[in-house]
Amino acid sequence: MDSLITAAARALAAGDPLGALKRVALRDDAPALALRGIAMAQLGDLDRAKALLRRAARAFGPKEAVARARCVVAEAEIALVTRDLSWPTKGLDAARATLERHGDQLNAAHARHLEARRLLLTGQVDAAERTLADLDPTLFPSASRAAYELVVAGIAMRRIDTKRARAALDRAASAARDARIPALAAEVESASRILDTPAARLIARGEERSLLLEDVEALLASDALVVDACRNAVRQRGTTIPLATRPILFALARALAEAWPGDVSRDALVERAFGPKHADESHRARLRVEVGRLRAELRTHADIGATKRGFALAPRRAPEVVVLAWPVEEQHAAVLALLADGESWSSSALALALSGSQRTVQRALDALAGAGKVQSFGQGRARRWMTPPLPGFTTTLLLPASLPIE
Repeated sequence: MDSLITAAARALAAGDPLGALKRVALRDDAPALALRGIAMAQLGDLDRAKALLRRAARAFGPKEAVARARCVVAEAEIALVTRDLSWPTKGLDAARATLERHGDQLNAAHARHLEARRLLLTGQVDAAERTLADLDPTLFPSASRAAYELVVAGIAMRRIDTKRARAALDRAASAARDARIPALAAEVESASRILDTPAARLIARGEERSLLLEDVEALLASDALVVDACRNAVRQRGTTIPLATRPILFALARALAEAWPGDVSRDALVERAFGPKHADESHRARLRVEVGRLRAELRTHADIGATKRGFALAPRRAPEVVVLAWPVEEQHAAVLALLADGESWSSSALALALSGSQRTVQRALDALAGAGKVQSFGQGRARRWMTPPLPGFTTTLLLPASLPIE
């Protein structure tokens, strides 16, 4: 490798894309194309970067498998940044295997980081953790250590383990300072702010207040019976009753929890669960059936007793009943939660992240665009959607797993 290529590679490693371009901007050989592509990616021209990396991969000869694999890893990173979640992951797996086979452990580890980040983004927390299991971050240079710790922190946040998340972020910040790459330090700082902004709302006894992620962790570890509107479940001390696929039962559970220790009238429950404001006998009969089903689901944690005007929730062992709700609630909150990261998303990527249909996501985006809450650019398959981040709120609780789209 000639001296200009070596100098450009060192400049990129130090976070100086302009310095790298000064050395290889006019060259079209394969190594120069690859370095130019990475430099353009660091500068934010992702379309140009992708084109350069593909040219570089084609230009490398059949004996340069490692160089081609590095181009694939770089393209995968661009796909992740642009939220192209349909990018073929088999290509990244093959590239990682090639790098490991030829002893390039550093870039192989980076490929694992990218794979784990994609899994996190789509709510596959266990798979993301398994992807990182065999890596030893102490063997990597500072920039790679910071990237590793950011993924560890992301996993901890999704699991609502704030102590582990803060420790990982502290290690990431230290590694970013050692790396002296401003963009990496900014990414760590942005991730750290998540722990210091409201992550949810607590609704109890007719009052509301904001909770930080560590407050949510303390609440879930307490003896309280928690109706979790962030994940559509009922929780108490490590046990979970999922109701995400039973929206009527969850609507009833939330209404009863918000009114606890009081009761809720039958008409109010019918309106919350079924929609009509004026209940007739058929609605009341259906309500009795659904309350019976909810009573069966909650039997080990609470009873639902009938009162003169409706029903009331009676916890068996919990000292109180609370509702844990999103910081901002509206019809298409799950879509807004993903767009709140400030990146541009395609409707297909949003559908993958939410485990929903692309058509349902498109309808939600059209409704949000009509309300002026999102905007799009591009046409056809190149169309992307984005919105400014919600000020003062984190989406940690909104993105831990596949979410239902209303």
